[in-house]
Amino acid sequence: MSTFTESPAAPSEVRPRAPAIEIKGLTKSFGRTPVLRNLDLQIRWNEVLTVLGPNGSGKTTLIKILATLTKPDSGDIHIAGLDVARSGQGVRRLIGVVTHDPLMYDDLTAYENLRFTARMFGLDRHGERIEAVAERMGVAARLHQRVGTLSHGLKKRFSIAKALLPDPYILLMDEPESGLDQEALAILEDIVSNGFGRAHTVLMTTHNLERGLALGHRTAILVGGRIAYEGTLEVDGASTVRDAYFEYVGRYTGANPT
Repeated sequence: MSTFTESPAAPSEVRPRAPAIEIKGLTKSFGRTPVLRNLDLQIRWNEVLTVLGPNGSGKTTLIKILATLTKPDSGDIHIAGLDVARSGQGVRRLIGVVTHDPLMYDDLTAYENLRFTARMFGLDRHGERIEAVAERMGVAARLHQRVGTLSHGLKKRFSIAKALLPDPYILLMDEPESGLDQEALAILEDIVSNGFGRAHTVLMTTHNLERGLALGHRTAILVGGRIAYEGTLEVDGASTVRDAYFEYVGRYTGANPT
């Protein structure tokens, strides 16, 4: 597996004794519609937390708030001990983010998009890094193709490559499997399970119950903006987690919950 030959020095702001992510009393509304309601959540270092929930449960909003793309209405959020509200720039140095929107310029090539990201982060040897993440995602041959000409699945692969490029400590991924073929899914699952560079702490939302169970050290079910259930296979067992999903989300059929 290709990886970076040299990682940037760990930011001095990282506080390893603090949880990777700690959320207390998080609330967010859009107009009169509450999306997140007094949400508490903690993620330890080197842990994968998969967050399940139906559409409208608040999963995407949660990721955007942690990624500093959206501001909460209230609550305390710390990433590696940094207050997200006060240290957004420091937080962004620690995280890699995959959202539904690949956040890439269609009229630039994939390489040019990744180079732009590398320069934003002040990365050294960015050409080497770009080739490493592109190779890992199986898209090295498409680096010099304009993003606007790529399929949705290839854009998603490059979106994951962009998240890995700065060698983050924490990956935040909102349904990253959407649009991926089986080969890309296998790559994604390997990255989540085994890490890539420094990224061994992951918060990932997913619609797929079985994938959430397979990849997560811990699973949380988000319903109506609240954490309705938290559990682990090791302690609770898969059947308990499935039962909780049925209870809080609704009927489950096959590998893709409704």
